[in-house]
Amino acid sequence: MSRLAFIEAKVITLHQAAQMAELHRLKNQKIVFTNGCFDLLHLGHITYLAQAASLGDKLFVAVNDDASVRALEKGENRPINPELARAMVLAALGVVDHVIIFSEDTPLNTILAIKPDLIVKGGDYDAEVSDPTDKRYIVGKKEAQAWGGSAQTIPLVEGYSTTGLLAKR
Repeated sequence: MSRLAFIEAKVITLHQAAQMAELHRLKNQKIVFTNGCFDLLHLGHITYLAQAASLGDKLFVAVNDDASVRALEKGENRPINPELARAMVLAALGVVDHVIIFSEDTPLNTILAIKPDLIVKGGDYDAEVSDPTDKRYIVGKKEAQAWGGSAQTIPLVEGYSTTGLLAKR
């Protein structure tokens, strides 16, 4: 298999993600899940993904599709990169095992299909918040707790955000 084919194979459908998660569970591998837009990959993203991957055996990353990025009102002309390009860049990272593109407002359906052991979000979220209307609430946390999983945050890398980097231009 060529290196490009290997990267392409890491971008999977939701159905394939559910199957892969089940295979990993059968091998007693801890499944970590995170999600985001990952529009312009930067040091903050790399640090975050490496730390998330270190918390388990397999890292699943759900990427917002183009329409859901626009719905998040990240800014004019966003996303910069189309969804498949963002997914492929993430898949090229050694710390990322599987990439899923999702179209809903939240990754809840993806989380329910994968049933991760751990949901990880950046430090702008709060694992202690239980009110789903609070913007710091981690989607899927309650559901993960029901099957024995959990959620936690990783500190953000100061000075690195796509919005901040774009504002510098």
